[in-house]
Amino acid sequence: MVLGTGGTIAGTARQAGDQVGYTAAQIGIDALLESVATFHGVPLEAEQVAQVDSKDMDHAVWLQLAQRCAAALERSDVQGVVVTHGTDTLEESAYFLQRVLAPRKPLVLTGAMRPATALLSDGPQNLADAVAVARSDQVAGVLVVFAGQVHESEAVSKRHSFQLEAFSSGERGLLGVVEGGALRLLHAGPVCAAPAPGLLARLPSDARAWPRVAIVTSHAGADGAVVDALANLGVAGIVVAATGSGTVHRSLLEALKRARAAGIRVVRASRCAQGRVLPRPDDELPHAAGLSPVKARIALMLDLAIGAGE
Repeated sequence: MVLGTGGTIAGTARQAGDQVGYTAAQIGIDALLESVATFHGVPLEAEQVAQVDSKDMDHAVWLQLAQRCAAALERSDVQGVVVTHGTDTLEESAYFLQRVLAPRKPLVLTGAMRPATALLSDGPQNLADAVAVARSDQVAGVLVVFAGQVHESEAVSKRHSFQLEAFSSGERGLLGVVEGGALRLLHAGPVCAAPAPGLLARLPSDARAWPRVAIVTSHAGADGAVVDALANLGVAGIVVAATGSGTVHRSLLEALKRARAAGIRVVRASRCAQGRVLPRPDDELPHAAGLSPVKARIALMLDLAIGAGE
């Protein structure tokens, strides 16, 4: 089953050589599948779940996508699911789906860095590779397949704004690669955070009711004004993208402590591309372990939505 959500892989430009000035989410999933010759004879079903530029991805689309993925994964005749997605928030959607579904079959997200109308679009090959991984019996769970590389949802992040190999799994490393249309694993896995039982069913059916969680960044000259403003707006949680292994500017820290005393959940993640927040006995704020700020926001939002403790 291939589910389309838009993104650059479905994007078009007025000129074939234009790889920047294009409009995302213009081509339907059926047309994308028809453009890949290797799919002829492959038993595929397609469904257009959404048609958005992934910078505009929202919780309502996430909920609909998770529900459609869950329905497909429950079918005995579905071996795996592929989701086409824009690259800007692909890592967030992948982590969200892993947390709420933890599928026992492959659920693979892919996309493209160049629009479908580019002279050398990377979308068709990425889509072919994603389908190959989704049809494999070697893996399960939510994966990201991009530029011939296979990433785990918890580790993957977009690390380049333009290059075709835009995604990295940092210190975790690749789970595998796709070679000649076949998956080759590089290590055992995937190992991802297990979801709470029945998490998807426990989320509010109206995504507008999901807890509001914001991200703030610690930096030179930071103060607490943004945190105080967020508290006044009634946010339920705040993730601070901290420096280094979780350090926070003292002025920002005082505001975060005030927010926490007022009942707002606060979590520290590191703004560094690699490494994690290391716990210390004198920590004043809880940490997000190895999660990036954007994934820590999702984890905190889900915890708040189901009433999980700190």
